Amino acid sequence: MIPIDINSIGTSKIFSVCTLVTSTQEYEEMVASFRKAGFTDENSEFLYADNSAGNQYDGFTGVRAFLTKSTAQYVIICHQDVVLSYDGFERLSACVEELEKTDPHWAIAGNAGYVDSNRKAIRISDPYGMDVAKGPFPAKVRSLDENFLIVKRSSGLTPSHDLRGFHFYATDLCLIADILGYNAYVIDFHLYHKSGGNCDESFFSAKQRLIDKYRRVLQSRFVRTTCTPLYLSGCSFLNALFNRKLMYSLKKRIDFIHAKLS
Repeated sequence: MIPIDINSIGTSKIFSVCTLVTSTQEYEEMVASFRKAGFTDENSEFLYADNSAGNQYDGFTGVRAFLTKSTAQYVIICHQDVVLSYDGFERLSACVEELEKTDPHWAIAGNAGYVDSNRKAIRISDPYGMDVAKGPFPAKVRSLDENFLIVKRSSGLTPSHDLRGFHFYATDLCLIADILGYNAYVIDFHLYHKSGGNCDESFFSAKQRLIDKYRRVLQSRFVRTTCTPLYLSGCSFLNALFNRKLMYSLKKRIDFIHAKLS
């Protein structure tokens, strides 16, 4: 069985199944497939954000609300057009148990993503192909597709407050997980996704917003704490160079002169 997380004591639910809903009929079909696959009121809760009359939530605000409101140990965030035609509660429980044993530092998992620029990991049936499986599983990845995600609630993972839209919130969650010291995985959980995705204008706008946000967040910088100065960057050479006492003194003098002249 899945290990009980100390942060989840007091709840009897293992999974929260969370969905942004624009079509009530499609959502009801999705829920019916989950219930048939073993997700019952005893082990799971079903939460949704109602966008049927207009987009009250986008991907980022909706996921943030789900992760805040959920009381289960693991939060499933999925599209309304997924159907559990193959695997179910027992299989997903086994996948989670495997992750907990092999890497307790996992925070998010899904059914499709990229290990690096060339290696894709995927387990799905959709309009592009049936019974697609590219592992080995579980596969540690840098990104995940949004159609089906599962977040370990005790990780405290949440999407960026300064991003919006219906694309790239899974990538954002993977990046934040990495910053927090957690890992992301593709697991061997097979379902059917009715859609193949839609890379429209909003997709590329969202991509640019993500790029701009992380350009700003990950830029090299000097930081002065109350105890010591430090230089942070992704370059080991620059870190070694600018974290020398001489460079701190030089930076301090430059900042002093700049303040006097401005």
